[in-house]
Amino acid sequence: MEPLVKHTGLVASIDRANIDTDAIIPKQFLKKVDRVGFGKHLFHDWRYLDDEETQINPDFILNKKEYDDASVLLARDNFGCGSSREHAPWALEDFGFKVIIAPSFADIFYNNCIRNGILLVRLKDSEVDELFHFASKTNDAKITADLPNQSIATSDGKAYQFEINDFAKECLIKGLDSIGWTEQFIGKIETFEKTLAQEKPWI
Repeated sequence: MEPLVKHTGLVASIDRANIDTDAIIPKQFLKKVDRVGFGKHLFHDWRYLDDEETQINPDFILNKKEYDDASVLLARDNFGCGSSREHAPWALEDFGFKVIIAPSFADIFYNNCIRNGILLVRLKDSEVDELFHFASKTNDAKITADLPNQSIATSDGKAYQFEINDFAKECLIKGLDSIGWTEQFIGKIETFEKTLAQEKPWI
């Protein structure tokens, strides 16, 4: 996956709490095993007026022309709750989202996003309220996420700090999933296996 060090993007806001993974990507679209092509179905029930996805809901924010290039998503509490389907971050990433900001996230969803190169930022409710106000009152509202400094900055000059564990931060900055992170130590792993085979050949 691509490294994520610093990203500036247009903000799209969905003012709802408890957005679950079935809302993010409904179960009927989970048939594919590769990671591409799910962006079309992101928020299917809100983006379309029919099951065949031929009638677009003009009132939904991601269907509005000015949000075609949105890459920062702003939401409310408990984003990504529900099932553990990894297709949810696949759909978000395929649509173009790099950063998601909310007061809280479901744990499994949070980890799945990190493994797929999406930065999830937890901020206080009051700070998220400020960002919603910023997004609603500012034309072409943009946010910059600076992962090394663990900061979020709006295009009108406000800044916020966020916490992230060291492992998640390293994986995102280096563009590594769990397998890629392990492969950094392939030399040590091979040396260990060779030594183990010599010292304990019966294993």
